[in-house]
Amino acid sequence: MLTSTNFSGLLNERFFRNLLPIPAEDAISLGKTTPNFGLPDITNGRLVKLSDYQGKQPVLLDFTRIFTEKQYCPFCYPHIIDLNENYDRFTSRGIAVLMITSTDERQSQIVIKDLGLKLPLLSDPSCSTFRNYKVGQALGAPLPAQFVLDTQGKLQYRHLFSFFSHNASIETLLAQFEKQNKKTPGE
Repeated sequence: MLTSTNFSGLLNERFFRNLLPIPAEDAISLGKTTPNFGLPDITNGRLVKLSDYQGKQPVLLDFTRIFTEKQYCPFCYPHIIDLNENYDRFTSRGIAVLMITSTDERQSQIVIKDLGLKLPLLSDPSCSTFRNYKVGQALGAPLPAQFVLDTQGKLQYRHLFSFFSHNASIETLLAQFEKQNKKTPGE
């Protein structure tokens, strides 16, 4: 028996706005403060502002690629699952994890339920945060990327999508935060 994949909802305004390829850019220098944003956290039902974390705790910004509530990027799906399964490894070290998606609120609610997400899923259907961070886009959705921010909100590490390295591994991301903890004052 043949089964078909459900592509309903894929061809929307967001898809066409992100259709043409735009490569990711190293636009934010290491050691610089990253752009602030305010996005709804669909998991916890609150507005999240990046600036609320400055001076309090380090942050992992994880930009993910989800086409619709039933269509995941084949490179991002395993990363989403892995990050969700390892969420406690970050929070136990005092690290805030913010996953950003271009799906709308309704789609994001379905993703949270279907995947059993514990981590905050921030909805940015306008893709403005993706554009501010210059993560790039292709084939209907922004590209994935990870940004490690220190307690002051300064960029310490970034991983931008490439076909050779889709997403940074959990171990790589945790190692970047450990590196921050080992720095001496004045470094």
